[in-house]
Amino acid sequence: MTLHARQVPRFSAQAGFTLIELMVVVAIVAVLASVAMPSFIESTRKSRRADAVFALQQIQMEQEKLRANCTTYAATLTGTRGCGVLGYPQATTPEAFYDLTLSAASATGFTATATARVGTSQASDTGCTTLTLQVSGLSLTKTPAACWRN
Repeated sequence: MTLHARQVPRFSAQAGFTLIELMVVVAIVAVLASVAMPSFIESTRKSRRADAVFALQQIQMEQEKLRANCTTYAATLTGTRGCGVLGYPQATTPEAFYDLTLSAASATGFTATATARVGTSQASDTGCTTLTLQVSGLSLTKTPAACWRN
């Protein structure tokens, strides 16, 4: 009876990835991320801008309800008139990305402004850091116009 030496399996090819292959994958992922990130940030800013648009439209509706009973529009968000109170007493938008103000209130119009809050991502929203809704007589102006489109 002959004893055979224990045979050790030999690998003809090594399993796994080389460092170069891993570096190529990391580089591809980095390029994809650098292309996708600006688009993602812009989409996020656009959706947050909708917060300001919504708030300004709510203020306009509340102003029109107040004006239906009074001879003038409210001068401030918390302002009262002898015949009513503006029903939008918040100084910021619902998601707190913008500060809200009213100005130039009269019997025929007002200006509502949403300004991006310092320290939020919206403060870097080039060209759309301040959104304005102006009612004057029968005309309505929304500026900047491009920021009002989603």
